[in-house]
Amino acid sequence: MAEELLLTKEGYEKIKAEHEELVSVTRAEVAEKLKEARAFGDLSENAEYDAAKDEQAEVEARILKLENMMREAKIIDAATAKRDRVNVGTKVTIKNVKTNEEFTYAIVGATEADPFEGKISNDSAVGGGLLGHKTGDVVEIEIPDGSVTYEIIKIAKR
Repeated sequence: MAEELLLTKEGYEKIKAEHEELVSVTRAEVAEKLKEARAFGDLSENAEYDAAKDEQAEVEARILKLENMMREAKIIDAATAKRDRVNVGTKVTIKNVKTNEEFTYAIVGATEADPFEGKISNDSAVGGGLLGHKTGDVVEIEIPDGSVTYEIIKIAKR
């Protein structure tokens, strides 16, 4: 059985936009490259043709992957996500109990995770460790460097 693919509405729209771009623009650009490369003659020793065929294969594979993701996605509506507990689609502010540093993260599905944008996966050590907890809870989470203790300061809509 396939693993559940959780996406926020924003993440789903991003995937949909990429799919539309690939189908309506990129696919035509690659077809034009193939047409131009064929005009160079002998296809057996035509590097441009080989490169265009490789690019076409990559584009088609990505289109197929995005279509499967859109078909299998379970969309989490961040606007209606309950804010009493940390869940996918919520934004959580936590404080490292040892250093007093505060961090704010949006909890998202693995496909959307981007720690540099403050989006962590529900499958990550920290994201998974925070799930189900409420404001004021102190949570000890095992991370690759050992364990860290966080206090949940605030839970909000994304």
